Amino acid sequence: MDVRLESSWKAQLKEEFEKPYFKSLADFVRGEYATKIVYPPPKRIFAALESVPFEKVRVVVLGQDPYHGPGQAHGLCFSVSDGVPKPPSLQNIFKELQSDLGLPIPSNGNLQHWADQGVLLLNATLTVVGGQAGSHQGKGWEAFTDAIVKKLNEQREGLVFLLWGAYAQKKGAHIDRAKHLVLEAPHPSPLSAHNGFFGCKHFSKTDAYLLSKGGKPIAWTKNTPEEIDVREINW
Repeated sequence: MDVRLESSWKAQLKEEFEKPYFKSLADFVRGEYATKIVYPPPKRIFAALESVPFEKVRVVVLGQDPYHGPGQAHGLCFSVSDGVPKPPSLQNIFKELQSDLGLPIPSNGNLQHWADQGVLLLNATLTVVGGQAGSHQGKGWEAFTDAIVKKLNEQREGLVFLLWGAYAQKKGAHIDRAKHLVLEAPHPSPLSAHNGFFGCKHFSKTDAYLLSKGGKPIAWTKNTPEEIDVREINW
């Protein structure tokens, strides 16, 4: 099956595209988009992979489902499109970011700038029917995204995996802790964030690990000190 995808991922996943489950999944997804309101927009289904080539991945965040409200999902887990109000889980992610690193809470919930720095924002299920959370679970996406995690685990070293919540932790259970840093915490949902997500300090721990491997920290918010253009200073 010819899937249009960023070249490094297409090479890594070519065997998956030929498996019976993926062909069934593709038929199912096409039918859903033809008859229902489905998110994200079709061209954004693989946005997480398109944004970060295989060899550029530095951090992996595992989510579960795309947002199912109008205009929210755009292919990156926990992220919302420009101008869309920040969902509660994302608000809590930003609160922890502020507490951990002292950075201001971003006004925009679009995490594309994370992806641009090598943060793979991967949902386990890549599509969802509008207004119906979990509606495309169990159709094959989980096997596909398991293959992505497996490839990264086996063929890369020194990655950071952020596993927030029991679902992500189960999906990442087989990651080699000797090769990668695996950080686990409760989900940032308002239902569980106070049980250990707040105070987990995953952002500073991620940066410290990346630095220990000779890499750069992630600029988690726009206009953090590393990104400020001195030409913008008018005094």
